[in-house]
Amino acid sequence: MTYKPIRGVITPIVTPLKPNGDINPAAITPLVDFLIDRGIAGIYPLGSTGEGPLFTAAERKTIAAATIDAVAGRRPVIVHTGAITTAETIDLTRHAQAVGADAASVIAPWYFRLDEDALEVHYRTVYEALPDFPIYLYNLPALTGNTLSAALIMRLARDYEHCVGLKDSSGDLQTMFAANHLSEGRFNTCIGPDMLILAGLSMGLDASVSGHSNALPELVVGIYNAVAAGDLPAARTRQRQLKAAGEVIANAGGLPLFKALLRARGLDVGDVRAPLQSAPEATVRACLAQLRALKVDLSSL
Repeated sequence: MTYKPIRGVITPIVTPLKPNGDINPAAITPLVDFLIDRGIAGIYPLGSTGEGPLFTAAERKTIAAATIDAVAGRRPVIVHTGAITTAETIDLTRHAQAVGADAASVIAPWYFRLDEDALEVHYRTVYEALPDFPIYLYNLPALTGNTLSAALIMRLARDYEHCVGLKDSSGDLQTMFAANHLSEGRFNTCIGPDMLILAGLSMGLDASVSGHSNALPELVVGIYNAVAAGDLPAARTRQRQLKAAGEVIANAGGLPLFKALLRARGLDVGDVRAPLQSAPEATVRACLAQLRALKVDLSSL
């Protein structure tokens, strides 16, 4: 099996919803077009930014298929298929393969605390159930309560050729740097925290999986392009801008603001699913004003 690592910015896309909270597959294509036009290198549906755990398995399958159709081969699609049980993880991953995803990404199960042996059995069962499909590991211990150790990552990458990469949102750069040298450079290392994009890329990591790239793709792609061009001063400037913009968005409510900002940019992706709460209009207006004051280069805001 061969798999080409993604280099650039991967967007964990938000999931468009109708006013009643149902998924809105028809709104995925305009969002994908918007991102591809702005230089995004990969599309990643149903992650944390995509509210993945808030959807039923049937909804997740619908979203995965609609996203792959919308992308239409223009960029790689990595579908997040992690679930709280091993059986559901395998079912969602098989579906992603069947509908044409380029790869899947599997977060550690959440809620129950699992020791390393249990995590290893879980991942080995998934990899052995899909022996010819590329699967990324996804480490987000702040939300799952379960950490993928560097040793576990190394063992899985060593034993399974189709363990093709790591999306790490733990902030542990040491693990990422160690993983960057796995499989003679064929192991795709993707930094999660947006405030560490420059740090990770400057040390040789392959990609950023950036939630902010939904609403601010020009800024995040600009960081990657500046690093790729060897223009460190420009990369630092853009990373500082992203940090300032990210603080504004976080203070205004985080994830709901991504969708609000996309609406302000002309993309109707709806609101967030309960129990997440929408951002009040006054908060959205204040956030937009603050972003303009930061001179973030977004002509349509």
